[in-house]
Amino acid sequence: MAIPKSEWIWRNGEFIEWDDANVHITTHALHYGSSVFEGIRSYSTKTGPAILGLKPHVQRLFDSCRIVRMDLPYTQEQVSSAIIETVRRNGLGACYIRPLAYKGVGTMGLDARNSPTEFAIMAFEFGRYLGTDAIE
Repeated sequence: MAIPKSEWIWRNGEFIEWDDANVHITTHALHYGSSVFEGIRSYSTKTGPAILGLKPHVQRLFDSCRIVRMDLPYTQEQVSSAIIETVRRNGLGACYIRPLAYKGVGTMGLDARNSPTEFAIMAFEFGRYLGTDAIE
């Protein structure tokens, strides 16, 4: 299933257009898998979007970063606010949210300490997680 495109992605503290959210081929995470992510759902309600378990998801993201020794240059509160704003700015109700921390361009060896930590949040409409794929 192709990802339905949203207008905005939050990357490294600012909103950029979806098509501008690219990484360089030498990004450490592409070669060594140096990344962590969360998968979060938001649901439409009568009072607006309701993000399911935002606080525990963000806590788990930070715990994962700590385990792999990847320092995020943001607080949990800043990440939570950025997630909420990404959903709002894209005009979404029911959607899938993917915060992603990864090591960027820096070194081409296993040691990622000299590669910067990059952070992005994307949100987009997404139906049932498995949907018809579950049947196949």
